[in-house]
Amino acid sequence: MARRFALFDLGGVLFGPGLQHFLGSCERSYALPRYGSARLCGSRLGVLGAARPLDSGAPLSQRHVETKRLCHSHKAFPHLCLSPGFKTCVFTNNWVDDSVGRLFTSSLLTVLQRHFDLLIESCRVGLHKPDPRIYTYALEVLQAQPQEVIFLDDIGENLKPAREMGMATILVRDTDTVLKELQELSGVQLLQQEEPLPTTCDPATMSHGYVPIRPGVQLHFVEMGHGPTICLCHGFPESWLSWRYQIPALADAGFRVIALEMKGYGESTAPPGEQYPSFPMGPRCDHEHPKDLTVFLDKLGIPQAVFIGHDWGGAVVWNMALFYPERVRAVASLNTPYLRADPTVDIVEKMKSFPMFDYQFYFQEPGVAEAELEKDIGRTLKALIRSTRGLLVGFPENIPESLILHGAELQYYIERFQRSGFRGPLNWYRNMRPNWQWALSAKDRKILMPALMVTAGKDVVLLPSMSKGMEEWIPQLRRGHLEVCGHWTQMERPAALNKILVEWLEGLPPDGAVLRVSRL
Repeated sequence: MARRFALFDLGGVLFGPGLQHFLGSCERSYALPRYGSARLCGSRLGVLGAARPLDSGAPLSQRHVETKRLCHSHKAFPHLCLSPGFKTCVFTNNWVDDSVGRLFTSSLLTVLQRHFDLLIESCRVGLHKPDPRIYTYALEVLQAQPQEVIFLDDIGENLKPAREMGMATILVRDTDTVLKELQELSGVQLLQQEEPLPTTCDPATMSHGYVPIRPGVQLHFVEMGHGPTICLCHGFPESWLSWRYQIPALADAGFRVIALEMKGYGESTAPPGEQYPSFPMGPRCDHEHPKDLTVFLDKLGIPQAVFIGHDWGGAVVWNMALFYPERVRAVASLNTPYLRADPTVDIVEKMKSFPMFDYQFYFQEPGVAEAELEKDIGRTLKALIRSTRGLLVGFPENIPESLILHGAELQYYIERFQRSGFRGPLNWYRNMRPNWQWALSAKDRKILMPALMVTAGKDVVLLPSMSKGMEEWIPQLRRGHLEVCGHWTQMERPAALNKILVEWLEGLPPDGAVLRVSRL
């Protein structure tokens, strides 16, 4: 029988021994029962690299701050997605007492639950290891047979009942040995993975919100986390779910992450005749989009946010920074460069000089592209959203599975476009000259807040060379580059992108430092 479940103990397995000993001292100091500290004050996987030991001589309050900071580390839980058919579970003896918030238990549990399929705590079921009844309970909850389960613990006494029931067990001593044993038992490649997929998020378990902007316009969004706000803006033909690998990572880094479903997509609506932006290469965005985002912030009571966009979303966030700088703490764009609007340029003729933009002229006639793209939405998405390893020459009739959009995620995309159709998304390409004229009103402005431009070496439309010279108009620009990456950056290189984003975010001025309030 195939192994399909992995049960991880916390102290000594998911958390390293330095932290485990610190929490043991807390149990003694506060006269808590054994396992009373919950062993929940760390973040780095012990089995994959032990948590950094804490200085035992540091004041208790300082150590609490350090463990909370570790909890928000982007390096937390990097390898828990064993495979699509594999479920992971935290299986721990603990005692939760949040009455005085001593160990930040509730916030740490929230982080844990983002990275595991299930969390079983002894205090919640009235049983504890090595009582065989808690093992029976775990099997019932998982709907698993013992022969399907791998159990990891650093205490042999806890492993014995599981082994007697028929589970495979691993006594945790050191990282390398554990990984080898887990790989052999699970059949899942864990070693020598240079860039494992980060934790993703499921639409069914996300918090969804809806904000009415003005008559006929509603924005749908999902959110996760607590802290300074980040707004994520997707492009064409995508969904908020294109950020599925970034949302948990940015939430773990200490941010409130809001991923928008852009206007005209899915449950975000717009009047049928409304104009949309025109050209994904800089400040060519219809003025309604930044204005709508400021209303969105107002209704959620958010004075400032970091805006991160991809493709069309990149055009939107550059214009937020340009036209509403007081609402933008910092701005980042993936693939889409910022180019100053040039009054000497005829935008339509300029676009015609780039063969890779021919598709945008095909999109201009209402109804033509819609008919083709909506004929078989699954085929359309599989053909368009592909990694550099799966690019197609032409669109064959039977399109193979995309490496970066398949399974449940592909089905979610299909359902969103079945709901909204392609008219709204395609309208983003229609209205070139009027939007260009509007962009010219800001032709001499600079973007002065911190900014990040991430280019992708294999993007055949938004070439890295198009971003040359951005520093002249964005003095605080930082750059990131992913050479082996195509257009769908969030899905093609999620771990590398997350590292770039979190390092940039960690270097920003403190929240609110950019915002200045009048003393009058």
